[in-house]
Amino acid sequence: MNNLILATNNTHKISEISAILSGLDLEILSANNFPDFPEVEETGSTLEENAILKVQAVWKKYHLPAVADDTGLEVDYLRGAPGVYSARFAGTGCTYDDNNRKLLSLLEGARDRERSARFRTVIAFVDMKGEIQQVNGALEGEIADKPRGKNGFGYDPVFVVEGTWKTLAEFPTEEKNKISHRGRALAKIRPIIETALISSR
Repeated sequence: MNNLILATNNTHKISEISAILSGLDLEILSANNFPDFPEVEETGSTLEENAILKVQAVWKKYHLPAVADDTGLEVDYLRGAPGVYSARFAGTGCTYDDNNRKLLSLLEGARDRERSARFRTVIAFVDMKGEIQQVNGALEGEIADKPRGKNGFGYDPVFVVEGTWKTLAEFPTEEKNKISHRGRALAKIRPIIETALISSR
């Protein structure tokens, strides 16, 4: 059985990605399996660059296939911000709540149609030869006036999914994983991983 490393230290992402990729004939590993897992500084100017930085760091250290994501929230009223800086929007060491509070404060007075936004996820996969492929997934919606729901992380409690009245944090986990930006990107990368690591055996 081949191994696949999830190139992230984020426990929420590890849980979510593992659930979406379940059923593959692979042993999925993460930072929990390595005492010396690399810390990657996300210095890229795009989601694509950051996702590549993460899988490259893991592949160079362990020479094993890896998958990484970088996700950004793009708010039209803020001209695409926070974007690539979504995780540290409120500053270094900030919490999810800090980011959400800053976002909502910047949107005070914005009308419904001005609160349009999208989540965008880029997934990078590096195979056994060190070759990298990328896919992306997006989810349209708008920013709520206050957080709602407890079944999510990051900006999920303030992101209302297009065509619904619910934030991502109000969806059951299985349903969220099917419709989310990350779920859509992973659905695209899944057959690529299967071809590279399973069909080639």
